[in-house]
Amino acid sequence: MKLEINNFPVSEVIFGEKFSYENGILTINKEEALKVVLEDEHITDADIVIAKPGDSTRIVPVKEAIEPRFRVNNGATFPGVTGKIERVGNGKTVALKNCSVLAVGKHWGSFGDGLIDMSGEGAKATLFGDLINICLVADTDEEFERHEQQKKNKALRWAAHRLAEYLGSVVKDLESVDKEVFELEPISKRNKKLNDLPGVVYVMQPQSQMEELGYNDLVYGWDTNRMLPTLMHPNEILDGSIISGSFMPCSSKWSTYDFQNCPTIKSLYGEHGKTINFLGVIMSNLNVALEQKERAAMGVQQIATTLGADAAILAEEGYGNPDADFIACFAALEEAGVKTIGMTNECTGRDGQSQPLVALDQKADAIVSCGNVSKLIELPPMETVIGELESLARDGLSGGWAHDEILGSSVKEDGSIIMENNSMFCGDRVLGWSTKQMKEF
Repeated sequence: MKLEINNFPVSEVIFGEKFSYENGILTINKEEALKVVLEDEHITDADIVIAKPGDSTRIVPVKEAIEPRFRVNNGATFPGVTGKIERVGNGKTVALKNCSVLAVGKHWGSFGDGLIDMSGEGAKATLFGDLINICLVADTDEEFERHEQQKKNKALRWAAHRLAEYLGSVVKDLESVDKEVFELEPISKRNKKLNDLPGVVYVMQPQSQMEELGYNDLVYGWDTNRMLPTLMHPNEILDGSIISGSFMPCSSKWSTYDFQNCPTIKSLYGEHGKTINFLGVIMSNLNVALEQKERAAMGVQQIATTLGADAAILAEEGYGNPDADFIACFAALEEAGVKTIGMTNECTGRDGQSQPLVALDQKADAIVSCGNVSKLIELPPMETVIGELESLARDGLSGGWAHDEILGSSVKEDGSIIMENNSMFCGDRVLGWSTKQMKEF
């Protein structure tokens, strides 16, 4: 499979009469763009707001982030979501870089939603503080979940994917000088030079805990809770086969943008043929029952050993219950002689004194920490709020609270906030671009 991504850098996003891209400026006709959003009758109210790096702007509750893209091969950019199911990862895709489409609740937040600051210390804690964010701010008639802490947010999240596909279409007929090409030879057809290098697999454990459908990440529109460990071509992940779900403490979340731009996959591609033989991606699951966890770990081990993998990079989306899957998979790989490095965040409590992962094993002796989800963050007020600031305290966001005996509410009267890192949107960056460093005491 050969995937060519034509990248078009975006330096500015403005509203205007003509939908266009020229000299790095993306011009959006808001009325036309909102028609794409309002194709779903469940969207009752919607607006598009631009947030730029350096703005005194806070965005909350953020539910999803997507890079604007369009598949030139005339297939759906997000198969199973914005169009029929067909394989991606081959052919040509165009992408608008340095920007994202954010799905933002106009009022109601939920456990899996988070916060982004566009300036100050908060902007450093998430990748999206550095991007131009095209915020779809909307409300829906999904009354059945309005006051639920766990929300599927389907109408708004899927509308954001339609909007991202629509915006990406602006450059579908243009050629870019910035092109990324991703191509791997079939495993059985590789030459001796490649086969003599250490074979490496990337094991991804996307969120799949919820047995009720609609909360988990989707692979080709299929709920990952129903998935068994599967070998996937890395191009599929980079080209829209997976979209993010709505259930996950938000700093741990892998947004669709993260899948589309996965740094670990790109790094493995960069070393392929030089220091390693990149064998592909094993997509596994994070289910709840012990039997399901054992079955998944065995499945990952079976695929890795069948491929002849010498080493693996293992990454989990989330913490807590998923830690058991993470460690079980880690141990199974090591038992089979596959040297494994894990990437995860930790939940060590606000004081940093608790056990970092729910489950541990001596075989898991090489783990990259991406930070403590429970760390307290205090941020000053911002001049502008996109969405509704009160949702951080009111609606059960994973790192916010309505009242604490010592700390009071997460949202103060002057608009300043105190929260756990849990609520920083995709802040832990487990897929490979964390900027955090360890400090020894």
